[in-house]
Formats: sequence, structure tokens, C-alpha cells
Amino acid sequence: MEKLKERITENGIDYILVGDYYIPDLKLPEESRPIGRYGRLRREYLKQEHPA
Repeated sequence: MEKLKERITENGIDYILVGDYYIPDLKLPEESRPIGRYGRLRREYLKQEHPA
């Protein structure tokens, strides 16, 4: 039986070998858009009333 490669690239997408399957190695870009006034108020409310 042929040994499968750990990583492959096809069509510009990297794939990682997991078990017997190749899973795409997708990464989301970091998103840093400002939250508005009500978003900040909601965040503060959640910090005070529902601490994790």
C-alpha cells in the first residue's frame, strides 16, 4: 500500500492528512472592525450580569 503524503496542495488549497482523509487547511482572516455604541454597552452588560 502506498504511503500518503502528510500535506498536499491542489488548486491553491492546502490539505492535511487526518486519518485516511484529506481535510482543507482553511484559515479565516482576522477581522477587526469597530463595534458601535450599542455593541460596547451589550459587552459591558454581559461582563457584569453573565460572567463566564
